[in-house]
Amino acid sequence: MKTVLALCLLLAAPADPMTAPVPAGYYVFQKVVYQNDSGLPDEHAYFQGLLRNIANHLTAVDGKADIRVVSFAAGVKMLVMAKTDPALAAQIDALRAKSVRFLVCRNTLRGMRLRPEDLYKVADTDVVPSGVAEIARLQGQGFVFEHP
Repeated sequence: MKTVLALCLLLAAPADPMTAPVPAGYYVFQKVVYQNDSGLPDEHAYFQGLLRNIANHLTAVDGKADIRVVSFAAGVKMLVMAKTDPALAAQIDALRAKSVRFLVCRNTLRGMRLRPEDLYKVADTDVVPSGVAEIARLQGQGFVFEHP
């Protein structure tokens, strides 16, 4: 009798939330803009964390997302550092391979006296007139704002 009761309790127990699969259709296609304007006090750790968050986001939604990263102010340093940091460059490349777009503020580039070629794989078409205005423009197009 105790064995039958134990078996019934085991079968009635809720699934472990740490191992339960995500139900089909739980996440729908998402449009998300990530703000990258910081990095202090530990820039390298901040940038790695930001990129890891985006990778985890894509994994959670099974790639069903249009993600843009808008870098301005101190956030532009991520793309400067990636030119000499293979680990950071690899994280960026992996996200670009999953169609994540990295956009850069022209105002910041002017203020820092940088050109697209000074940044890791940034083309002229990746430069937007204003980082904050670009975030607002994308929100107007239905993108959800994230600032980790």
